[in-house]
Amino acid sequence: MIFDPLYIMMIVPALILSIYAQIKVKSTYGRFSKVSTYRGITGAQAAREILRSAGVHGVDIELTRGFLSDHYDPRSRVLRLSESVYSGDSIASVGVAAHEAGHAIQHAQGYAPLKLRSALVPISSLGSNLAWPLLIIGFIFMAQSLILAGIVFFSLAVLFQIITLPVEFNASSRALQALPASGILSDTEVNGARKVLSAAALTYVAAATAAILQLVYFLLRAGLLGNDE
Repeated sequence: MIFDPLYIMMIVPALILSIYAQIKVKSTYGRFSKVSTYRGITGAQAAREILRSAGVHGVDIELTRGFLSDHYDPRSRVLRLSESVYSGDSIASVGVAAHEAGHAIQHAQGYAPLKLRSALVPISSLGSNLAWPLLIIGFIFMAQSLILAGIVFFSLAVLFQIITLPVEFNASSRALQALPASGILSDTEVNGARKVLSAAALTYVAAATAAILQLVYFLLRAGLLGNDE
């Protein structure tokens, strides 16, 4: 497939977007990680304040390793922040921490897209693991049943990527509302946090775009969409 001109034509734009998104998020985060907040509040403190203001209790905030490995685990109700975010008092650190706190608030309030995404995690993981072997073997031996099975499994992974978009956008929206409302950031500082979160959101858009284009390619080559001649 990687030598198929159609595949290259479809995947290259998504690849370029993905590279641009990664460069954008790293450069934007790097820029605002050097700008301390006026109040000198850390990411961990900001997350706690936002959760408290939202009336969300019982969520632990822990330190985790890795660069921008921040995430909220709804199963254990733990908000894990990377070292630079947990201890950092920059606009970038506070923005990222507030975003993850937004996920915890989503969970506490029963936000439907988050519930759906959580339910899709094991199915999506299974789909990702099975799709490629089935598709590769199916196309090599022209086994239509394997190709169809691979497309079904891959579609589950694509669905997960699509559902992720409103979940991430909503978490950022909650964060950008909570930061000035709780007095953690001034209006000027919130603009910096918005740039950081917008750059991060672009990585999810790029991932979803790549997944959708690959699915369209498989559908075309399987003769299920348009004409594969």
